[in-house]
Amino acid sequence: MTKYEQLARQLQSQIAAGAWQPGDRLPSLRESARRTALSLMTVLSAYQLLESEGWIRSRPQSGYFVAEPPASTTQPPPPLLQPAESVDINAVIFKLLQAGDDPACVALGSAFPDASLFPRQQLARSLGRVARQLRSLGTGVSLPPGRIELRRAIARRYAARGMTVSPDEIVITSGALEALNLGLQSLTAPGDWVAVESPAFYGALQALERHRLKAVAVATDPQKGMDPDALAEALARYPVKACWLMSHCQNPLGGTLPAARKQRLLALLAEHDVALIEDDVYGELYAGDEPPLPVKAWDEEGRVLHCASFSKTLGSGMRIGWVAAGRQAEAVQRLQLMSTLSTSAPMQLALADYLAGHHYDKHLHTLRRTLAQRKQRFCRAVQRAFPPSARLHGTEGGYFLWIELPAPVCTTRLYWRALAEGITIAPGRMFATDERYRHCLRLNASLPWNARSDAAIRRLAELIGEQLA
Repeated sequence: MTKYEQLARQLQSQIAAGAWQPGDRLPSLRESARRTALSLMTVLSAYQLLESEGWIRSRPQSGYFVAEPPASTTQPPPPLLQPAESVDINAVIFKLLQAGDDPACVALGSAFPDASLFPRQQLARSLGRVARQLRSLGTGVSLPPGRIELRRAIARRYAARGMTVSPDEIVITSGALEALNLGLQSLTAPGDWVAVESPAFYGALQALERHRLKAVAVATDPQKGMDPDALAEALARYPVKACWLMSHCQNPLGGTLPAARKQRLLALLAEHDVALIEDDVYGELYAGDEPPLPVKAWDEEGRVLHCASFSKTLGSGMRIGWVAAGRQAEAVQRLQLMSTLSTSAPMQLALADYLAGHHYDKHLHTLRRTLAQRKQRFCRAVQRAFPPSARLHGTEGGYFLWIELPAPVCTTRLYWRALAEGITIAPGRMFATDERYRHCLRLNASLPWNARSDAAIRRLAELIGEQLA
């Protein structure tokens, strides 16, 4: 930062901490210049910057004074439940995603990790070995539930975590989103109620719209996930047929359900005989040394459909996911046969070959460490550049940052302004059926920290400051 920016941020921190109260007169320009050993012009620039951001006000012939806080700089907490008789979100999502699909942009709005972090050479070798074997293996389609080689490899990964999941329960799908959609379709009929998080992954909202389902959005804590008390109220008030939640590194908030909360949520669902669609695509990107167990680990009745994929750990283009579908396994297979018919057999075999080589856990260890380092760097940059009133969530695990800005900020408007300058974000409007998160945004912190990402964060902060001013 320049010297005047450093002084401005120092004074801003003092005001936020209460050292200077609304109405207090700041030191004069000359006094500040003497105290800081800076030039009058530098101090004046710092004061003018703070005035443009609304922190201080100038009074002719009197100096600069700490401004009164705006009447509504914070957003009231959302209610515990937000029912929606119909979901209409796909048009908004489509427009935003299509507009931001430019490889030249700084992709802070992307849902995928930086592609340079994937083990492309090792995967290419596995694909090469499979290609040479295709003639002897046969090149026909691989009907549901998918190649037994890959299903056994996935079952062994469950076993390594102390979970008994049969390969017969696992259905290989074209990415986790197909697994989630098939699971939802097997449990519901048009017009049924489904409990989802608030805010929710936009793919969940699109799935509800596609299947003409009703949504009851359940309050979700940025650190601890879905609120059990709110879910209990939803189950008591609405005839919920299924619940959809992310157990680890939730998109967009970033939080992870503690083990005790997982067990309580499952007990509530069992009490009302409601199935759980557990979206666990970020489960391997946990923080710390020990992998957290999914809700599926406590499921003794087969009511949890545990969905995951390799898209966030091995490559977004892999499009290989799976669902450990419990008692819904056969229903999911029948539905898949009627929709996508099968999942790429060569890609399934290549993944099975890669997993057999014991490279995956070493890669995951490196990936988690790199993502944690990059996220830490992004957090520091956001805290330095954004208004002090901005609240950051999702600092542990995964690669998303959820940022709550003062209520006057509209992140959809911010999206279009930033896009015009080659920067994408994920505005809060993408994660709800209404405008309740219009002041929030999600950032992808998996990108390498360099001059482009640094400049993008600084420019976003400037655009936010323009809205606040």
